[in-house]
Amino acid sequence: MGAFTEIDMQLPEEFTQNMKQILNEEQWSLFTKGMQENPPVSVRINPKKSTRIPDFMEEVATLEPVPWSTYGYYLDKRPNFTFDPLLHAGAYYVQEASSMFVEHVIKELITKSVCMLDLCAAPGGKSIASRSVLHEGSLLVSNEPIRTRAQVLMENIQKWGHPNCMVTSSYPADYSRSGAMFDVILCDVPCSGEGMFRKDPVAISEWNGQKVEKCWHLQREIVLDAWKCLLPGGILIYSTCTFNTKENEENIRFFIDELQAIPVAIPTIPEWSITGSLLKGFEEPVYRFIPGISRGEGLFMCVLKKKGEPKTNDCRSLRKMIHENTHLLFCSDSISYKNDGDNKLNKSSKRQNSKTKTKEKAVDNTPPNHAEALAETLEKGKYPQVELSYTDAMKYLRREAITLPPDTPRGIIVVCFKQLPLGFVKNIGNRANNLYPQNWKIKSTHIPTEYETIFRPA
Repeated sequence: MGAFTEIDMQLPEEFTQNMKQILNEEQWSLFTKGMQENPPVSVRINPKKSTRIPDFMEEVATLEPVPWSTYGYYLDKRPNFTFDPLLHAGAYYVQEASSMFVEHVIKELITKSVCMLDLCAAPGGKSIASRSVLHEGSLLVSNEPIRTRAQVLMENIQKWGHPNCMVTSSYPADYSRSGAMFDVILCDVPCSGEGMFRKDPVAISEWNGQKVEKCWHLQREIVLDAWKCLLPGGILIYSTCTFNTKENEENIRFFIDELQAIPVAIPTIPEWSITGSLLKGFEEPVYRFIPGISRGEGLFMCVLKKKGEPKTNDCRSLRKMIHENTHLLFCSDSISYKNDGDNKLNKSSKRQNSKTKTKEKAVDNTPPNHAEALAETLEKGKYPQVELSYTDAMKYLRREAITLPPDTPRGIIVVCFKQLPLGFVKNIGNRANNLYPQNWKIKSTHIPTEYETIFRPA
């Protein structure tokens, strides 16, 4: 046996020693080499939107697919995605390739419509991947306890445009007490972030052994709460973006012993270079993506099944139940957003109780919900649509004033780029009031003068 090679990246010594203990020499050599390379760039296309743009799909066809994903593709460079209106229209989402493995898991295990909870969902990549392959009639509830992150989650879910989604902001313990039950629960739990070292120097500076200890305790609490919301026969997908066994295999062993959870094997192929368990004596099916070995960032995933006979779940009743229990599932002192099957954005807060002269007048003065413009199910012909140039599209996304063609009808208009809606304006004749959400606007002062597709080869 030869000596372990050293790694040039300045990683914490304690982390390095831990990795040398769980990886063999060949794995360590591949890992150290991989950590010196630039992380791969990948995107997930939206099958409901991107297919409406022929030239876009022609460019997609030239890309290298992510092998475990139907809709994932690698790029050969990292463009400035912010300046592409198609990103803001929901034609695609920038997602790390390893994270797309959740799509493969769901496709292999879910054979009918289900009610699914993504418990720690922000910024939304795994929710989007899941919703893209869930059967029609399914309901996805994407939850994020931290309010600022929940706002980002809501933005990304709305831009993706699928109607059968809800966004909530609640803690796992609140869900465990709520009575809400799900067929599938995804717990992409907060972790020590070792798998992000290659792309995020802050993750390196914030890492320490104490953080690992804190994380594995928190992860167990989250899953124990989530398990109470899982129907008999249901599945829980556990994932982290870290390498150590304490947050991964050792937690899985605890859930097997404590909850009598049944590990579920997922079919894979050797060419994907997915690594199994790194904990000696633990041979249950787990799936690790390790830089230098697999083409993506660090990820751990395991699927656990709850004992018992599966029960029929009613997604409509569950949606209604969540709406009716806002006092339990949402904080009462701030606004919570729910993107329901009718594409309406409901606000559950003190604002809902603010006084208005009449209910009718309040409705009349309220602009349409922005989610409606971005929904796949936007009713054709409900609003006039105006195609924008690239320059005007960027002005709109910066929430600046734009001028519409003289023959544009007055009132609410949907503005589009390459035929995909970006959002609403209110045309009052001499100008159009920009209704793009304030907290979504592009803040960059530099804007390219011409549109450049992100898929153009380097």
